[in-house]
Amino acid sequence: MVWLQEVEHPAKGDKNIVELGMVENIEAGEGSITVTLAFAKHRDPLAEYLIGSAKAAIIRNAPAGTQVEVKTIIKEEAPKKKPGLDLGFEELSEVKHIIGIASGKGGVGKSTVAVNLAVALARLGYKVGLADADVYGPSVPKMTASEADMPDAIVNGEQEVILPLEKYGVKWMSIGYFAKPEQALIWRGPMACNALKQMILQVRWGELDFLLIDMPPGTGDIHISLVHDIPMEGAVIVSTPQDVALADVEKGVNMFRNESVNKPIFGLIENMAWFTPAEHPDEKYYIFGQGGGQRMADKYGIPLLGQIPIVQSIREGGDTGEPAALSTRPDGLAFVALAEKLAEILK
Repeated sequence: MVWLQEVEHPAKGDKNIVELGMVENIEAGEGSITVTLAFAKHRDPLAEYLIGSAKAAIIRNAPAGTQVEVKTIIKEEAPKKKPGLDLGFEELSEVKHIIGIASGKGGVGKSTVAVNLAVALARLGYKVGLADADVYGPSVPKMTASEADMPDAIVNGEQEVILPLEKYGVKWMSIGYFAKPEQALIWRGPMACNALKQMILQVRWGELDFLLIDMPPGTGDIHISLVHDIPMEGAVIVSTPQDVALADVEKGVNMFRNESVNKPIFGLIENMAWFTPAEHPDEKYYIFGQGGGQRMADKYGIPLLGQIPIVQSIREGGDTGEPAALSTRPDGLAFVALAEKLAEILK
């Protein structure tokens, strides 16, 4: 009723009670008008003023002698949505194990290990997916030679669902598929967290034995968002043997064991454990130190799942998009052995 638009709420930026949705009902009979105003559960200090003003506005405009009544009701406020995307776990309902592949610092080959571990698990006959959660440096498209590919999407109710790419027996998803290779993703934490959730929760994974999540290095807000908002079962830590890397790994271990996170660590993978020249396959050169991974595993009571040497073919496989785990060379078999140990732990 236009008459009620004259009644402004002084505490609401001078918006009128019609704009504010406070007019719940109007009943007009012969010689009478009844208005129902809705107030929130908490007491509005201007309630009496608004009731009187509404009644006065109708009397002022209605025919003389009209009986005017203003009723009130209490209306529950709709619960405020939490900031971020409203995504559920429906697309993860057929996934048995969700495992984070994490590292305390960058440069230890975490993504290389994650990609090869996914391929090795697929070689063993498991149904595998990998979500590239390193939103600032997505490397899965390059490591799988799928930079030119774009995932499809289907409409599921009112929401689009992304279909992962499939290659080498693994389902892949990465923010890198939606950005140009040279494009820098300049995102603040909340924006990165929301994009990450979409890369995991809005993807049609289907039936999987393992969904590996290649986490970004460090222990920041993205990691906290991941472990709180994704039903992650636990994590595998990747490190190199040198002390500076292991010091950061220690922080990563403590993050997962913090009371607010409390996720199990299934094991430690020592990457770049030694260098073996191709022409001297029996020689080992411990460039980054020897035994660091085992000492760290012993200190925290977690298994050392495997040691991956520095081999040129692993680097070449990452650059060409053909993961080393596809091969029957010693480097490929090392990843298969690693996958067998992880699968055994999670049985």
